[in-house]
Amino acid sequence: MIDHKFKLKKDDTVQLIAGKDKGKSGKIVKVIREKDRVIVEGANLVKKAMKRKSQQDRGGIVEIEASIHISNVMIVCKKCGPTRIGFKMENDAKVRVCKKCGEAL
Repeated sequence: MIDHKFKLKKDDTVQLIAGKDKGKSGKIVKVIREKDRVIVEGANLVKKAMKRKSQQDRGGIVEIEASIHISNVMIVCKKCGPTRIGFKMENDAKVRVCKKCGEAL
């Protein structure tokens, strides 16, 4: 597997560009770097059978967010909507910027 830097981070607002929830947007809850996947809040919901872990805990079928490949999501810029990410050096710091408008993300 190629070790590369991820342009997306936790708490970024992204829009799904492929799959059953195409067009939906939400925040990234978790980035799974080993598998090049992200978990997006409220998107790609799947039903999963859960065992009860304690006496008070309810088992049964639960809806949880499944991971999505990183290539199927696109970051959303506040100004211009879904866009790609570029990098720019500002004051000796590497900053992520919108490719369309140049706004810092």
